[in-house]
Amino acid sequence: MIKAYAAMEPGGELQAFEYDPGPLAQDDVEIDVESCGICHSDISMLDNDWGFTQYPFVPGHEVVGTIAAVGDNVTSFSVGQRVGLGWHSGYCNSCHTCHSGDHNLCDAAQPTIAGRHGGFADKVRAQAAAVVLLPEGVNPDSAGPLFCGGVTVFNPLVQFDIKPTAKVAVIGIGGLGHMALQFLNAWGCEVTAFTSSESKKAEALTLGAHSVLDSRDPEALAAAAGSFDLILSTVNVKLEWNAYIATLRAKGRLHFVGATLEPLDISVFPLIGGQRSISGSPVGSPAVIKTMLDFAALHKIEPVTEYFAFDKVNEALQRLREGDAKYRIVLTDK
Repeated sequence: MIKAYAAMEPGGELQAFEYDPGPLAQDDVEIDVESCGICHSDISMLDNDWGFTQYPFVPGHEVVGTIAAVGDNVTSFSVGQRVGLGWHSGYCNSCHTCHSGDHNLCDAAQPTIAGRHGGFADKVRAQAAAVVLLPEGVNPDSAGPLFCGGVTVFNPLVQFDIKPTAKVAVIGIGGLGHMALQFLNAWGCEVTAFTSSESKKAEALTLGAHSVLDSRDPEALAAAAGSFDLILSTVNVKLEWNAYIATLRAKGRLHFVGATLEPLDISVFPLIGGQRSISGSPVGSPAVIKTMLDFAALHKIEPVTEYFAFDKVNEALQRLREGDAKYRIVLTDK
């Protein structure tokens, strides 16, 4: 039996829950969970904001732990190795997208917390292809958020071949944005942080921004016209997107990694005239996750985290709901 924490209804408190996972599938591994980050996606799923949550619901898709058992077909891992698991727990491994290495875009990709139970538990199972070895040099205590939030902001650097000479801006210095600043600075980019929080300006500079712009100041936005090759939006709220597009250089890109739910109100002529682009991306493939982890180890990049014991999970979720987390929360068995 696997011991977990589950909600029985939308928005419900998590409570102790046990389930029998059955025999271990031939291509799967079982992980002894040491820690698990809490992501805003866990709350969205808990509340059934996206309309497909199944209850009982066990959140958790930023897992770090050790291999406890391997399926009969698994040769890539052995018992005792420390690994991580992110948003996806499996892929079809047979479509063109998977064969191209873009497993994260597979139509049949299996979310870790949709249709299966996640990592707010003592154990979790996943297809071996979705699990990534944690390299030396990455702090296992804080590594969980890298497997979702971290790769979400790292993935665009790989997908769009961002040059180290690029000028890049980040909208929102929170759970995603604070990691984006660190990655971009280490990548070699000239980094600007857009924030409306006066208290976050100094910290943004510490995290890797070379400059900070007040996103509430129309004059500051106007003065930045034609400045950026890439803008990463990590927020989930509606903004004056046309003002941000105006700060892009010709061929610049406004890229969404934050799930803005309201439709984008955007004028097309600045896109046409400057050959600018608007795009979005999810988490990365296992190969990109591995690259990100190696990069994080090399440059000593680490999420800023707060820690809660697993049995304090409801307190941790409430702290995240209230926006008080700085900047990620990790549940731990220590």
